[in-house]
Amino acid sequence: MKKRRMVWPVLALTAAMLVTACGQKAREAVVTLAPSAEEETEEETEETTVVQLTTSPEPETEPEPETEPEAMVQKPEDRIEVDGKIRSYLTGEMVDVEKANRRPLAIMMSNDKEAMPNYGINRAGVVYEAPVEASMNRYMAIIEDYDDLDRIGSVRSCRTYYVYFAREFDAIYAHFGQSTFAKPYLQYIDNINGIEGIGTVAYYRSKDKKSPHNAYGSFEGIQKAIKQLGYSQEYSDSYKGHYQFVVDGVEINLENSLDAYKVVPGYAYNKPYFVYNEEDGLYHRYQYGDVHRGSEGPIAVKNIIFQYCSSGYYATTQYRNIDVHTSQYGYYITNGRAIPISWEKDGEFGVTHYYNTEHEEIILNQGRTWVCIIPTSDFSKTEIHGKDE
Repeated sequence: MKKRRMVWPVLALTAAMLVTACGQKAREAVVTLAPSAEEETEEETEETTVVQLTTSPEPETEPEPETEPEAMVQKPEDRIEVDGKIRSYLTGEMVDVEKANRRPLAIMMSNDKEAMPNYGINRAGVVYEAPVEASMNRYMAIIEDYDDLDRIGSVRSCRTYYVYFAREFDAIYAHFGQSTFAKPYLQYIDNINGIEGIGTVAYYRSKDKKSPHNAYGSFEGIQKAIKQLGYSQEYSDSYKGHYQFVVDGVEINLENSLDAYKVVPGYAYNKPYFVYNEEDGLYHRYQYGDVHRGSEGPIAVKNIIFQYCSSGYYATTQYRNIDVHTSQYGYYITNGRAIPISWEKDGEFGVTHYYNTEHEEIILNQGRTWVCIIPTSDFSKTEIHGKDE
């Protein structure tokens, strides 16, 4: 399998087009944030409408009204209860009202091989993966459906930028300690700390793992801690959600884009990658040379976002200092295709928005999303492979 070479100048926004051939897969691509024309076409299937977002010239005829972006996107005013279910802010899917209307849990998880499997990660609507120190990276799983879980984790410590990620979803942040540099930021979020306050209420140590890989949370313990800490479990009145999702019966396919059947974020520690499965339309995750399994089976997601961020280190330490506020670039990956994107954060604690090359906010397919936070210095380690490579 050959590596797909990608070139993307960080500072210069030069002209670019994705190289394609009629009836053939996308070949080597030069990708930047330059403008490109975009059209929408529609293809009917038995179960869903497949909307192909392309970068070809203006069409001779206008697209059908139902394929226009405004008609495809779920709107806040459409978030209404139907038969005991309502739209999830995390996945765009219909879920039980009591879970969808409750602030989610954003819980830090280890990705050390000794800590596997990750308990509860299969339930996460969104997962953030980012470096924490040296080459080591860690997860933050954002979960709304954890009511029947008596083991979640193993739970690890906080880093500054994870506070910002959790705030973007109005989540309650669960962690087992923190770096010195992150501690001042915890005042800005409702959090449950495993080494301070009532940590022993929310967390416990298992006997089948060695410390520090044996700290776990449970629904019962976390709920008890939330009540004792006096945190509200209702979303803030100002919160309107994070991502834009397609409406029911519609699937986004990214036409005239990069063929993306295997995508590699380039993390050195666990060497993860995702492989697209045409049968279920999901990206299945691998790491440490094998299938990445959570406590409830192999991990698979519908959407992947590569978000490149400027990054350094705190003082003379190996702790990562990742800038999640200064706009940079990335990729949105779904249904075997990838498009270049840019991202901008809405203020210090606001939502991060992702845009295509026309500076239109991207629309995600309904389902789980995995966000890889990648230092811009590691861009060359990123790989995107086509179907036959």
